[in-house]
Amino acid sequence: MRLVRYLAQCGVASRRAAADLVRAGVVEVNASVTTNVALDVGPDDQVRVRGKEIRAAAGFAILLLNKPAGLVCSRTDPHNPRTIYECVPPALRRRLKPVGRLDKETTGLLLLTDDGALAYRLTHPRYGVEKTYRIVVEGPVSDDKADLLREGVTLDDGPTAPARVRVIRRAAERSEIEITIHEGRNRQVRRMCEAVGLAVRRLERTGYGPLTLGGLKRGETRPLTREEETALRSKIS
Repeated sequence: MRLVRYLAQCGVASRRAAADLVRAGVVEVNASVTTNVALDVGPDDQVRVRGKEIRAAAGFAILLLNKPAGLVCSRTDPHNPRTIYECVPPALRRRLKPVGRLDKETTGLLLLTDDGALAYRLTHPRYGVEKTYRIVVEGPVSDDKADLLREGVTLDDGPTAPARVRVIRRAAERSEIEITIHEGRNRQVRRMCEAVGLAVRRLERTGYGPLTLGGLKRGETRPLTREEETALRSKIS
């Protein structure tokens, strides 16, 4: 296996970033620094990055979490002591990283994995993996506002791509809509709603590519089935 691919599969960095690490001279193979990005490594080779030994896991793990509100998507946060890792089985806490992020109050489907290459492709705009959200907003949702969301709105970091929008329920006090996007900007769905004058009261991610929450309860995790993993990887192949 090429060294850069090995580093990516170990979760060190994306292949491109791993190649940059090799060129920077911070990677050792069998105690010798290498800058050869085309170098092949085998199971008996010892690989270190900045002096730390890197080992591939026996197999990659992919967990689906139904994230509760109030948890941040990081290992530690001085301002938020509660993190998603309190929901992760202890044996996997050191291995797994979230695929993208949900903000503190957003709930729903979050993937965690130790497959760095998979995580990179799932979050890269080139692959356009769809994410679906169900949103409760203050007041009614007019057809005009729904159409603006469908067409794309202009945010402070540029216009958004067109989205699929379905109005689930209209009411004078609170309404419910479903939005599907293929981008992954910071707090994007909240910002899109705010841009058209909709105040978000509750936001849940319900789908990621071919995956859904199913009957998974809030705060619970489960590994993907073989069929789910195959379907997910087919989206980025």
